[in-house]
Amino acid sequence: MVKSHDVHLDGEYADWIAELKHRYRAAQVKASVRVNSEKLLFNWELGRDLVQKKAEEKWGAGVVEQVSLDLQREFPGNEGFSARNLWRMKQWYLFYNQSDTKLPQLGAEFKNVKLPQAGTEILLQPVREIEDEKLQQSVEEIPALFALVPWRHHVEIISKCNSIEEALFYIGKTIEQGLSRAALVNCIKANLYEHQGKILNNFAEHMPELQSKLVQEVFKENYDFGFATVDHEIYNENDLEEALTRSITGLLLELGTGFALVGRQKQLWAGDTTRKIDLLFYHIRLRCYVVCELKAKAFEPEFAGKLNFYVNAVDDLLKDKEDNPTIGLLICSDMNKAEVQWSFRGISTPIGVATYNNIRIKDALPTQEQLKERMELLQREMRATKRLMKGNKKSKN
Repeated sequence: MVKSHDVHLDGEYADWIAELKHRYRAAQVKASVRVNSEKLLFNWELGRDLVQKKAEEKWGAGVVEQVSLDLQREFPGNEGFSARNLWRMKQWYLFYNQSDTKLPQLGAEFKNVKLPQAGTEILLQPVREIEDEKLQQSVEEIPALFALVPWRHHVEIISKCNSIEEALFYIGKTIEQGLSRAALVNCIKANLYEHQGKILNNFAEHMPELQSKLVQEVFKENYDFGFATVDHEIYNENDLEEALTRSITGLLLELGTGFALVGRQKQLWAGDTTRKIDLLFYHIRLRCYVVCELKAKAFEPEFAGKLNFYVNAVDDLLKDKEDNPTIGLLICSDMNKAEVQWSFRGISTPIGVATYNNIRIKDALPTQEQLKERMELLQREMRATKRLMKGNKKSKN
């Protein structure tokens, strides 16, 4: 605390200053949300006008470019008025009006969206104000929670999603997890909408309903390991584990937000015997350990029993009383769903079984030396062909 002259600072003063700082930060957040909501509403209405006024039919094919020029002339330096951005506004409006589903109905889709824990009330207050002031005025206004998502995120979503349901899924994820635009794009590329929540599991039988649903949202049915490379086409679990952990950033991005790596080949002691877990994570949002076992082959029933053993061991040896029960995740190359479901019977710990694909084989990728050799061979063949063509031409003459 900076101290000037002629003052007497005490605890009451410190409390007051802390309160002022909190109120100002809250005002900053509220102002940011409100500004974003007003800009989004403007973009929505401009896109709507271009559609409803049939602007191109009425004023010609270049009308969007003309509107862009007029707005930029009036508001110089505003990048949001480029012709490209205006076309995006029209696309945004059309995307959410592609079916009989109206936007006021879409508000119901956000009932289960979890706002970030920090500053939840700060975020909610301007959203409620927006609902009161704007959403009740017109049946065509956008859902209020759209205001918590930046415009560039909206552009990425409508340009990469195939349905309104998929778009709303990623909007909800952006709000819940505070996704950056790069993280959002990665989620869409990984097809999180299709894979998330469909993992084979026994979560519902061994976890409370709300927690079970949350866990199913975190895990995928298939993981894309395209960021990892193994040395040979035939590889084992150790090779797979080594390939994944060489790019720990890629692994954590593919697993999703919230995973923190605790250890690889994590040792657990049971009396005089030691066991090693392939990968042990802690999930910050779920507040629990996640035991991850990797198998470079198709699922076998005994895998479930071994994973159950590790989950119980972590619960007894590592879990604190504040942690939720440990979850087991088995990732294998393939599975027979019936075998997996039968293997769940008699197991009392929450576990899920997923698959992986797109692992790269180093031998299948030519080295720089091999590429150079192939290029030189190709050049020799081209020179030989050229000489042959010249010889044929001379013989004809």
